[in-house]
Amino acid sequence: MNRFEVITPADLASASRLLAEDGNVAFAGGVDVVDLSKQSIVSHAALVNLKGLKELGGIEVRPSGDLRLGATVKLSEVAEHPAIREKFTAIAEAAGEAATPQIRNLGTVGGNILQRPRCWYFRNPDVNCLKKGGDTCYSIGGLNRYHAILGGGPSFIVHPSNLAPALIAMRASATIVGPAGQRSIELEKFFTLPTVDPKRENSLKPGEIITEVIVPAPSASTRSHYLEAREKQSFDWPLVSVAVVLDGAKTVRDARVVMG
Repeated sequence: MNRFEVITPADLASASRLLAEDGNVAFAGGVDVVDLSKQSIVSHAALVNLKGLKELGGIEVRPSGDLRLGATVKLSEVAEHPAIREKFTAIAEAAGEAATPQIRNLGTVGGNILQRPRCWYFRNPDVNCLKKGGDTCYSIGGLNRYHAILGGGPSFIVHPSNLAPALIAMRASATIVGPAGQRSIELEKFFTLPTVDPKRENSLKPGEIITEVIVPAPSASTRSHYLEAREKQSFDWPLVSVAVVLDGAKTVRDARVVMG
């Protein structure tokens, strides 16, 4: 791991300016950033510490019924929050399935959405694969047991986020702040497929920060559920996952199924 400094910005604007500089990387829980640093996938001059920014924290169920999740809210807080468990069940279940209790006490909403693929070719510092700017996706003819089998390509990665399918199924959007100001984007459109750019997984631009995730209020008859299958029942990433949202009592008015 290279030497680096840790910078704690005073406000969101300062954090955005720092992250617009080449070589600076954001961290809050730091779970995936530390892994990527150890594996020499990320080489950073400085880590920009977002944990102290109050506008990135907090869980709020607004009078409208909408749910606001701050980007630095811990996964354990989401999994255990009574209102989320009752009205946004799939999101609480997805957060509760992530990693281990220790990591859920560190990992954040933003970090879970933004974590990089777990592909062993991508994570191997000695392999210059397509995702890292090379010419070849080695999973095609190599060890591809845990890679994409439906669609995919030219880089056959899968996204490891537990939260993403549940949030997309419940029509969540992300609020993003950056050098050009603030914007909101549906989470379904936030993620970038390898067909668009194999080197990235989302539409964040330099200096941009996810500040919050907003989930629209469900109707009184909405029910949701999240399930995942893992090779190990202990700490593991999902092989497959699914979030289901149904609106309707006797008659289904709306149904959304999102697979991960």
